[in-house]
Amino acid sequence: MSVQKIKKASGEPDEFEKSVANELLNLEMTSAELKAPLRNIYITAAKEVDCGSSKAIILYVPYKLLASVNKIQQKLVRELEKKFSGKHVLIIGQRTILGKSYNRNKKTSGPRPRSRTLTAVHEAILDDIVYPTEIVGKRTRVKTDGKRILKVYLDSKDQANVEGRVDTFAAVYGKLTNKQVSFYFQ
Repeated sequence: MSVQKIKKASGEPDEFEKSVANELLNLEMTSAELKAPLRNIYITAAKEVDCGSSKAIILYVPYKLLASVNKIQQKLVRELEKKFSGKHVLIIGQRTILGKSYNRNKKTSGPRPRSRTLTAVHEAILDDIVYPTEIVGKRTRVKTDGKRILKVYLDSKDQANVEGRVDTFAAVYGKLTNKQVSFYFQ
């Protein structure tokens, strides 16, 4: 029954993904306020990431469903974090990166869309990770040894809600993109 909440492009879902899909289905069945919005929502993958002292759960949703997930994200994340005993839950859109040598087929022509570049996808992942907090500024600090650190300034009005999750944000972004990031409030 939980298979309807996870749709993978290739292969079968593993046990962890099935358990997450099952919890989504349980939420849809039991929660009155989330029942209607969760009806058409499904995930494409789920990952558990080690963030030093704790673990985080990353849910990948199709990009087309991301806007509808964002409407209920705060309630959904709160309920899922209760179910998974304090692990942080992050929802990220499933995006495609096309390489520089991307060739279109004969029917359509033109360059690759800007939204499919590596840089655009990494920035979109960062936006998804910190949602619903807004990013108000970014700086790239290049150290003398050539190491790059991305400083991300978040909106200070959400500081009370987000401050405990900042380490998780940095660890997850580092795992997904291999980029070092630090978060500040402004």
